[in-house]
Amino acid sequence: MGADSNENPGKPGLLGRMFKLRHSKEEFWEPKPEPELTVEQPEAPPVAPKPELSNPDLSEPEARPSWWSRLRQGLARSSSSISRGVADIFTKRKLSADMLEDLEDVLVRADLGVDAATRIAALVGKGRYDKQIEPREVRQILADEIERVLTPVAKPLEVDGTKKPFVILVVGVNGSGKTTTIGKLASKFNSEGKSLMLAAGDTFRAAAIEQLRIWGGRMNAPVISREPGADAAGLAFDAIKAAQEQNVDVLLMDTAGRLQNRTELMAELEKIVRVMKKVDAEAPHAVLLVLDATVGQNALSQVEIFGKVAGVTGLVMTKLDGTARGGILVAIAERFGLPVHFIGVGEQADDLEPFTARDFARAIAGFDGEDDGQENDDAGQ
Repeated sequence: MGADSNENPGKPGLLGRMFKLRHSKEEFWEPKPEPELTVEQPEAPPVAPKPELSNPDLSEPEARPSWWSRLRQGLARSSSSISRGVADIFTKRKLSADMLEDLEDVLVRADLGVDAATRIAALVGKGRYDKQIEPREVRQILADEIERVLTPVAKPLEVDGTKKPFVILVVGVNGSGKTTTIGKLASKFNSEGKSLMLAAGDTFRAAAIEQLRIWGGRMNAPVISREPGADAAGLAFDAIKAAQEQNVDVLLMDTAGRLQNRTELMAELEKIVRVMKKVDAEAPHAVLLVLDATVGQNALSQVEIFGKVAGVTGLVMTKLDGTARGGILVAIAERFGLPVHFIGVGEQADDLEPFTARDFARAIAGFDGEDDGQENDDAGQ
């Protein structure tokens, strides 16, 4: 029986189970393995059969509206609120101090901030008391001042080709649009011929991981992920290592949405940054804070706290098409002076565009054409 038990040890005995020893060998049971890292390499899409052309449709596809048109439409709620307020105050009336106070109220409600509202009202009133001023002239002064404030922060996101991978960490609160923004940025980099890797650092949401996998498939880019609930800092470490091994140009890393007033969640974000620096002392090379324009003044505290914790280097403003408070970008620019790289006004990949101060200023001031206001600017020079 002893010989048989050596040949076929069977289940461990009582003593073996107590000390986690195998019956036949003096060794411990192996510990539970860590969550497996997944590196998904995109597969080539199947070749679709050619459609039959028995009755071809020769009509031209509907043209996509220009970026200016989409920006103007996206800021329609903000511009309409301002334009209506200006028209109500200044139509066929001589300028008075009360009218300027009313103008300040309109601009503050659009979230431009008290400082900007006061300054614009003063510019409108300069040399014009007891004189009639047209609403269009007021809107032109508004557009000029907004452009002046925003021009210094309207900067493109520049990828340093000497740093491979160029690591971009994307942060923000829940629902700001981080994962979608990563997909849109990936589309832009892909169109520029840059090689990409995506890291699904929002390990709390299975939907976010799946969303990045879909974007990766579209861009023919590998996606680094782990099972939901895994350590995001460990994933960041592995992602940079993998990107280095594959000589990738750009690594885009998603993070879990976190409220800026939750200390423990912000500490996790701080940990991600620390771990990244263990692999590459200069990483992340860019930290983009994605802001939801619909939150209004709350965006100011987001910029302040995320800046302290993660070292934000630039901003992306999304959902400008869903609010009448688009002026918050002016208040943020005046207070923090951080670069604004992109703004978004829709769900399509090309609805995220590099930020230009002049276009934004004219759109929010309610000018319809791309060249509106140019003559006034030239005349004043």
